[in-house]
Amino acid sequence: MPTVLIVLGMAGSGKTTFVQRLISTLAMMGKRTYNVNLDPAVLEVNFPANIDIRDSVKYKSVMKTYKLGPNGAILTCLNIFAAQFDQVVKLIEQKKGQVDYVVIDTPGQIEAFSQSASGQIITESLACTFPTVNLYIADTVRCENPNTFTSNMLYSLSILYKSKLPMLVCFNKNDILDHTFALEWMQDFDLLDQNLSKVDTYLSSLSRSLSLVLEEFYRTVEACGVSARTGKGFEGMIETVGRCRGEYFEVYHREMVERIKDRNAKEKEALSALDVAMKQQQ
Repeated sequence: MPTVLIVLGMAGSGKTTFVQRLISTLAMMGKRTYNVNLDPAVLEVNFPANIDIRDSVKYKSVMKTYKLGPNGAILTCLNIFAAQFDQVVKLIEQKKGQVDYVVIDTPGQIEAFSQSASGQIITESLACTFPTVNLYIADTVRCENPNTFTSNMLYSLSILYKSKLPMLVCFNKNDILDHTFALEWMQDFDLLDQNLSKVDTYLSSLSRSLSLVLEEFYRTVEACGVSARTGKGFEGMIETVGRCRGEYFEVYHREMVERIKDRNAKEKEALSALDVAMKQQQ
């Protein structure tokens, strides 16, 4: 079974360059990839996309037809595409003996995918069939600010609990600034607290309080440093993905199967109750 890698990240984190480098690194390692672009607003896809949302849904047409702004049009495109995503899953299933990884590039407006119903449908459709890992791309340079670091960690935490899938936080732009400080902040609460206490603002006070909550999250999530520009750290990151794949089978897959069974049982109960009500009316 191929491993599905869903790449998410804030605008400006270098997500698109990361996807390009990831695909090329996997190719150099002799791994076969099946690439999917889910960004309907991108002008040019700089990697070989086997499936491209732009072939099915036209972003500008959606914006014009429904009189939407840029973000609303992206969300509507995802909603339309999600309605037929079972066909994408079938296409990937047909290729499962021929590929090692499925790389999913998501929109730059991260909330349009990670916090939407369509994003959840797409994620669950993939995770029900294949071992799936979320890759959260964080800008190491911006994370030098401890408040921005905490914001990134909170967002990755929200994705983890919404998707209920293994999470790997990738600190990108490692060629500009080494990510070691971020790993130290994740492992040492006191060190992060010292940096937050240097600035006495409401935001810093809030971040200090939240960092206590995040301490448990840091123990369970994987993290690494990479450079999408130079390729530094990518081979180590792919090794970490292997551990996340194992975690998927040990923890997440079982829970997902139980959730699906529970949901199907509730649907059957609802249909049975509806059938009884209709017979009573007759």
